[in-house]
Amino acid sequence: MKVTYRWLKDFVDIRLSPVKLADKLTMAGLEVVGLEKKDGDFVLEIEITSNRPDWLSIIGVAREVSAITGAKLKKLKLQSALASACAGGSWPLAVTVANKQDCPFYSARIISNLKVKPSPSWLVKRLEALGCRPVNNVVDITNYYLFELGHPLHAFDLDKLCQKSILVRRAKVDEKIITLDGQTRVLSPETLVIADLQQAIAIAGIMGGQQTEVTDKTCNILLESAVFNPVLIRRAKQKLGISSESAYRFERGVNCQAALQASAAAQELIVKLACGRSAGSRSFGKINILPTVIQLDLVYLNKTLGTDISRHCVKQILSRLGCQVKMKSKNLLTVQAPSFRPDLKLPVDLVEEVARIHGYSEIPQTIPAIKPKREILDQRDIVGNIKNILSGLGLDEAITYSLVDRELLEKSGLVLPADPVEILNPLSKEQAVLRPALLPSLMRVLAHNLDHQQDQISIFEIANVFSGRLKTVCEELRLGIALCGTKSSFTQQGLVRDEITLLHLKGIIETLLARLGFKNLDWSPQPDNKINIIIDQQPIGFMLDINPQVTSAFDIKNRRVFLAQINLDQLFKIIDLKKRFSELPKYPGITRDISFVINENILVQELLRAIEGKGAPLLSQARIVDYYQGKQIPAGSRGLTVSCVYRLAERTLTEEEVAPVHNNICSLLKERFGLTLR
Repeated sequence: MKVTYRWLKDFVDIRLSPVKLADKLTMAGLEVVGLEKKDGDFVLEIEITSNRPDWLSIIGVAREVSAITGAKLKKLKLQSALASACAGGSWPLAVTVANKQDCPFYSARIISNLKVKPSPSWLVKRLEALGCRPVNNVVDITNYYLFELGHPLHAFDLDKLCQKSILVRRAKVDEKIITLDGQTRVLSPETLVIADLQQAIAIAGIMGGQQTEVTDKTCNILLESAVFNPVLIRRAKQKLGISSESAYRFERGVNCQAALQASAAAQELIVKLACGRSAGSRSFGKINILPTVIQLDLVYLNKTLGTDISRHCVKQILSRLGCQVKMKSKNLLTVQAPSFRPDLKLPVDLVEEVARIHGYSEIPQTIPAIKPKREILDQRDIVGNIKNILSGLGLDEAITYSLVDRELLEKSGLVLPADPVEILNPLSKEQAVLRPALLPSLMRVLAHNLDHQQDQISIFEIANVFSGRLKTVCEELRLGIALCGTKSSFTQQGLVRDEITLLHLKGIIETLLARLGFKNLDWSPQPDNKINIIIDQQPIGFMLDINPQVTSAFDIKNRRVFLAQINLDQLFKIIDLKKRFSELPKYPGITRDISFVINENILVQELLRAIEGKGAPLLSQARIVDYYQGKQIPAGSRGLTVSCVYRLAERTLTEEEVAPVHNNICSLLKERFGLTLR
């Protein structure tokens, strides 16, 4: 959209320079992408967003300038032309609208005995500045008010209409028309046309036809101003491949109340420049626009923007934008949006308008309030949280089919239901059974990725498993995890490869459950390399070191595979996601390490529990910081280092207090576990 600086000054007293005006408009949302000096004037090229068709006119941009600068907007005076719309007398034209939904309003004015000639220089200069080619005084005036008021108009040679009739209808199948650009267009019933009794004479809202073109021989014209269905205009424009200033505005929606105003203004100027005579006008259809009334709370506005804009300032801004504003109470405004602003529907829309005009630079820069507390409402949120945690730990999510084949279940080697749920009419044998577990499918995913030269596979899946019979199928939500391969990382010593073991899987599960709020986590070794996961003395899942015979069945060779499965339905019953914060310790702790050799069959968890029980209340933490098996350690044993941190919340401990407790812990470890201190 192009506008000129002088043309804008016809409607508003601008005291800013063109450069400063361009900057002001850009900061208010009308991005000026070009500023060019031309014939002693300045042309501003503005990028218009699709939701603001009111900016597709000089008056629309002038209204924004008025709101930004505070200068009063001048109104267009059309008293004589508007009065002629109600004039009596004979009316020689028959107008019919076939479908009011296609054309809710149609205005026709007849101007007779005019002289078509070149336009005056001032009109030519204004049109050329906007990139519009001058044609003659009648056509140029219709284009002039298209740019000034934003409503497209079209002039027909009245004497070329068959029996002085106008019919607004859909085109017939394969109906043809030669448009003003000299092209023959083949139309379809999806296209709206203006026709006489013989043929289509214009493509409604897009382009006129050569048959009724205004030429230097024209004496009488029909001036059309209408409102067309924007959906029809857009579809016809795209199908026919025609781009025009009229279509550009109609497809975005025009201001219905501007239809009569633009027509009256054009008639007044045509009578003046073409020495014509108004022969009356008629309107068909009604323009019924229900006003949009919005209640704007000033407290809400200032809270949203983080400002303290006064009631008077808000009222002034909205009034300059064309809104009717009334005070309902001290902090409540009743705002009626103008007909040319269909985008104003909610209070937040008015907040945006106030922010634009008041100035984004006037809004103070503050750090937003961060509220970390968030209530997790349902299982979907918990599942999403689990996925985020596992993804953060480096695992990839896998999605497998709910339908599997019996062969996959049999070669997985897992203890599964003897009679899984079968499909009565399976599409194939690979989709014959509803899966009773996730792990067989994850094993197949592992095998597939290893076959494609992947060094490390860490995957998980959250999905339903099925049990029971076909008519009474039970679903349970499970989490399945599968690890295999070698982790590689770069250090100062170079590339380090760490083979994935059961401890990696254990660490992932411990981290996941800790972040979900579980503390009383325990492990229970079972036969066949299986370890049950226990929470509050209830088994909720298991870890598994897969037998080499099973991995071979999946063509996984010389690789160890570790699986885990957790019953999420059972986990949801005992989960507690309330966050509890504890303050940081005020006093320093005293750290003492214990290094020893212990039989590898003794569970480390039992060891740590014994240390914590003996060291209470001075001992605040005990954890493993070193693990070693090598030449210095006897076979069947391992070397561990436990770091003990002693601390009190109310004061600093002394060496005399810590030493006896630490010695008692060492004595307990020797007597109960038979370890050897190093």
